[in-house]
Amino acid sequence: MTSSVNYGLWYDFRNPAPWREDFEQFYASRLDQIAAAEELGFNSAWLTEHHFCEDGYTPSPLVVAAAIAARTRNMHIGTNLMLLPLHDPVRMAEDCSTVSLLSGGRFDLGVGIGYRQLEFDQFGRKLSHRPSLVEEGIEVIRRSWSGKPVNFSGKRFTVGDLSVTPAPVHTPKILLGGMAPPAIDRAARIADGFLCTGGLGIDTYCEALLNQGKTLEQGNVVLGCWAIIAEDPEAEARRIGEHILYQTNAYIKWGAFGPPENATLFDDVFTAIENGLYELWDADMAVANLSKLVKDYPMISDIHFWAQFPGEPLESGNSRLRYIAEKVLPRLR
Repeated sequence: MTSSVNYGLWYDFRNPAPWREDFEQFYASRLDQIAAAEELGFNSAWLTEHHFCEDGYTPSPLVVAAAIAARTRNMHIGTNLMLLPLHDPVRMAEDCSTVSLLSGGRFDLGVGIGYRQLEFDQFGRKLSHRPSLVEEGIEVIRRSWSGKPVNFSGKRFTVGDLSVTPAPVHTPKILLGGMAPPAIDRAARIADGFLCTGGLGIDTYCEALLNQGKTLEQGNVVLGCWAIIAEDPEAEARRIGEHILYQTNAYIKWGAFGPPENATLFDDVFTAIENGLYELWDADMAVANLSKLVKDYPMISDIHFWAQFPGEPLESGNSRLRYIAEKVLPRLR
């Protein structure tokens, strides 16, 4: 148990057709939820990115991050994750620097390589170029935040004798996500931390750190936790099952867990939970599992949970947040 770990919330801002709300009200109510969550004791908010999604999956997490910064005082804000190969790294560096300045240094940038062919086609990128786009993109962003001329020339990007201003006062960490061993190795090699999905890959990350001559103390893990935490988690899963199933099957169809042509969708929520990333925990189980996780892996700096499943009514998510805030967070701290 440690007070140095942030416990936070994860948002994708999906507003699916079967449960569609007015989008302006949808965004306003989620910002209200985040501001209230800070008062409840959650101390981070994480945003993720996709494009051309019928349900409005947020394409602009940095814009949302700035809005969260304006509505909160101390909450840490990050992306888990943005699709770096789709972006111009200089523009990303400029926007992230602005968010960092607006938030008083409360922002970190989490990125990944992406996997949806549709997105790469529209933004004129090749899936086969993802490793070099990520490696060069991170280098360009780091140089852009230095306050010095970038002067970079690579296979994918060339930036001349130009300084990116204003530079951040508090330089954001660059976190890198992935589930395949090469991606995790890359996180250990060039990033300031590893974005872990559902607890997968932490041992691989630790091994990669050691193989590169680093210590485990130099590691940093930011963990997106897929646990559903409620007084009766099985009943909770049954109650919001259609929303959990929507989330799982959408990621499967997109190819998040393997080639989409080989995808098998789930028919019921408990099969999805049994075969997926989800855990069903009550408060005692959450405290026990999270305490053990942090004890076993002291490099974990943040653990965050899905605040709302796609299409789930706001009050439904709020009740879970209150339960976590009242029954779990005080015992972890």
